[in-house]
Amino acid sequence: MNPPQNDSSSRKNSDPLSMSDFWLEVENIKQMQGSDGEDSSSSEPSTPEEAEAAWLQDTGLSPLIDDPIPTEGNVLILSTLTRTQTAAVQRRLNSYSRSLKKRCKQPARDVREVFTSHSRRRSASNVFDTEVAYSEQAAFEHNENCKTEYKPEKLPHFHIQKGRLGMTRISDLSASDMKQVPTLALIELTALCDVLELDLKRNKAIKRKAFESKLFGVPLTNLLEHDRKMISNTQVPLILQAMLTCLEKRGIDVQGILRISGSQARIKSLQQRLEKNFYAGLFSWDEVNPHDVAGLLKLFLRELPAPLLTAEYLPAFSAVQKISNLKQRLQALNLLILILPEANRCTLKALLEFLSKVASLEKSNLMSLWNIATIMAPNIFLYRGSNCKGPEGGEKQLAEGVAGLVMAMVHYQELLWTVPTFLLSQVRKLNENSSKRFNDSRLLNFLRKIHIDKEKPEKLQTETCKQVKIQALVFVKDSLTIQLDEGTRAADVLKKFQQQMAQRGWQMIRSVNLIKCNGSFEFPNVELYEVGGNICEHCLDPDTYLLDLYNANPNGEWVIKPSPPSTLIL
Repeated sequence: MNPPQNDSSSRKNSDPLSMSDFWLEVENIKQMQGSDGEDSSSSEPSTPEEAEAAWLQDTGLSPLIDDPIPTEGNVLILSTLTRTQTAAVQRRLNSYSRSLKKRCKQPARDVREVFTSHSRRRSASNVFDTEVAYSEQAAFEHNENCKTEYKPEKLPHFHIQKGRLGMTRISDLSASDMKQVPTLALIELTALCDVLELDLKRNKAIKRKAFESKLFGVPLTNLLEHDRKMISNTQVPLILQAMLTCLEKRGIDVQGILRISGSQARIKSLQQRLEKNFYAGLFSWDEVNPHDVAGLLKLFLRELPAPLLTAEYLPAFSAVQKISNLKQRLQALNLLILILPEANRCTLKALLEFLSKVASLEKSNLMSLWNIATIMAPNIFLYRGSNCKGPEGGEKQLAEGVAGLVMAMVHYQELLWTVPTFLLSQVRKLNENSSKRFNDSRLLNFLRKIHIDKEKPEKLQTETCKQVKIQALVFVKDSLTIQLDEGTRAADVLKKFQQQMAQRGWQMIRSVNLIKCNGSFEFPNVELYEVGGNICEHCLDPDTYLLDLYNANPNGEWVIKPSPPSTLIL
């Protein structure tokens, strides 16, 4: 029997932060799982030694444990770290070394001898600063005892502080550049948690028996591998896209969508029909009850072999709720999202974007952001093989915390899906240094140079004007010549390019794929990319000041390209 459902009138008069939806959802999950045998074992927390070893392995720094001379790869990573990040690395090395002393292992090398402090900069409470490492900001605020209580009933607005190099979204970086980000983000997250005195726990991977299915209970990577044979470059499983599309078209404004449970029998039947007919193209969503689709969506999330937020870092997501300062909580979430595998990150983004649309229609569907968060949190943080616990024994505080996390992830998507400028700078430095070759005789001099360079004040730009050529080979054979000064932005270049193309008018129709609109022709949306030098490919923020970018990457080239099409069918 399904849990009793409250009517809309009682909903409107109830406590806006009531957790009743959360526990009704947990009860519903337990009922749906009651007849199913457990086929997986919950992941167990790693021992301290295993946790440190896994962390050092993930960051590529495990050779530092017993090698007095760092490898070239270790040197490259270490050369990019801030003071707090270096301290975090040293703590893990020391911890691991202590556990190995009984086996006569060599003590870890003290990497702090090589690095010095960076200047600290304090940002305003409502400004989301991505230029200074989060751990450095937290260290300053920690010393000042600056605390801001997090209140889910009132989410403040944060303004992303754009530097001269603009803001970078995750989708703006090439896959090659993004491969560098998770390692650096993990080191920075660890440093941030160290400053905040927060224990960053890590679970082991989940062991689960294979399911003989095509859609439900299948790893995200397997789903995407199959889906990309049908639609190349697909980033979100097609079955999830289909469910979200159906709900957006026919259920997003329905009262109680996501809250009111569909028929368990119909959901089970729907699942079986999809397994048989979805990829054959024989399934129609036209007559499906929206509440059943919503139930199927939640079932899909719970049936994943590993949690959407991954087994390894699910405890870290849960731990973030303990950070009372909302800005620091969002900084930690930002780093955790950057650490997620690409398949998990893209799937999470599609889900959160849909939930944001549901919340925007609260007047018609009576689903507030808090309602949505309390209902979806159990389906994201509880998974097959985990324990569905009730509100006893202090679980109420945990439930409120994870619901608050889901609420924050939905509300602050613009902040969370960015690559902080300080991390991008570290990626650039890694790319620059990767072409250099080091030998043992030059290693000490190199490390000393890092030490000295970090104490030097930033050099003032010597060039106040620069003439550059920008390629637009997709549209024209000739380069676009631009005179840069301190005020030239990427948006100015794109505007000038579009003006020049408009002047050519009909001469371009035969050679360029133009868009016809009301009898006239318009050029497709274009974007300016930074290519080569210390970056592989980077789509630029329109607010990027190009002279500053030139000084940051003098060996790069700039190319105008059409905006990429959306990979989702939403």
